[in-house]
Amino acid sequence: MEQHRAVIVGAGIGGLTAAVALHRNGWQVTVLERAPDIAPVGAGIGLAPNAQRALDVIGLGDRVRDLAAWQGDGGMRAPGGRWLARTNAAAAAARFGGPLVLLHRATLVDLLTSALPDGTVRTGAAAALIDPGDDRRPARLATPDGEIEAPLVVAADGIRSTVRHSLFPAHPGPRYAGCTTWRVVVPAPERPFAPHETWGAGRLWGTQPLKDGRIYAYAMAAAPAGGRAPDDEKAELLRLFGDWHHPVPEILAAVDPGQVLRHDVHHLPDPLPAFHRGRVALLGDAAHAMMPSLGQGGNQAIEDAVVLAHHLGPADADGTGSAPDRALAAYTADRLPRTTAIVRKAARTGAVTLLAARPAVALRSTLVGAVSRFGPGLVLRGFDGIADWRPPVAPGRSA
Repeated sequence: MEQHRAVIVGAGIGGLTAAVALHRNGWQVTVLERAPDIAPVGAGIGLAPNAQRALDVIGLGDRVRDLAAWQGDGGMRAPGGRWLARTNAAAAAARFGGPLVLLHRATLVDLLTSALPDGTVRTGAAAALIDPGDDRRPARLATPDGEIEAPLVVAADGIRSTVRHSLFPAHPGPRYAGCTTWRVVVPAPERPFAPHETWGAGRLWGTQPLKDGRIYAYAMAAAPAGGRAPDDEKAELLRLFGDWHHPVPEILAAVDPGQVLRHDVHHLPDPLPAFHRGRVALLGDAAHAMMPSLGQGGNQAIEDAVVLAHHLGPADADGTGSAPDRALAAYTADRLPRTTAIVRKAARTGAVTLLAARPAVALRSTLVGAVSRFGPGLVLRGFDGIADWRPPVAPGRSA
């Protein structure tokens, strides 16, 4: 039977961050990814200051901050173009200790994989949990090449996590959130614009600049599960958003229909009893999938990874950590309450975003505008306790 020290199932953002964090702690790490390559599914990702501070722990925070593109003002708008609320990049950075950084997921994946030894990531390697292990025996996984034993398994296998189901078969699992999303990356329009998120009746659009000069745009709308456009998704976006304010029509004009990503939104509104069992830890969407309304899904996966590595600590001389049962229990105690609260807040925010009745939409716009008149601090206050998070530090080290 093949022997490993730490096996990570899934090479998404959370899994790769965990691999880097454990590797830096001296662990021998193998990442198993079922896809034939690790080309990221998705377009852009926003990294808030909390995730940037987590990336500082693994030496990548400043490289991410160098990719910040948002300067000056932005905010929330109505479909006709009226500003509902203004936010300011400097105010956000002052409040939370750093800027919001929008980057392409491929860029982040490249940063993370560059920090790992060659051969760490095995693609085309689906893994199924056979035994989670305990304090006396290792965990066991089945792979196409045979069984694997490991003192530690980290399940970062996404919202449809088979490992989560193996650990907690009675949990109801993911639930459809009532909406679908679209994402595109396109060249910047000729006319300038301020970064914005626009809320309509049951619909949302966001336009954000990337450092390389391109634009990351995303949309969300209430929709039945499993729906698809009768023609193509660009045409669907034109039907839903084509008459909205600048730069939305220009963005849509530049969209290649074959490059539009559409995904239904599922989340885990029912928290798990724990984020671990035996020698297996869950992180990211496998542990606490959330609606995208706070932009925290990937950020929380990155937090998970560095907190897990913190509690596991440096590897022993044989390349494993000591007392994984206590370390994983401490990880659950750290992460379960925080992520449960953020999952619930994201669901509440998503429900407000997707209000469709005309009176409710008008009241929402009035309230947002009233709050914004007191300054950007009140708008940003919704991220207090989220974006200002700081990672734990080892004894004797400063934060």
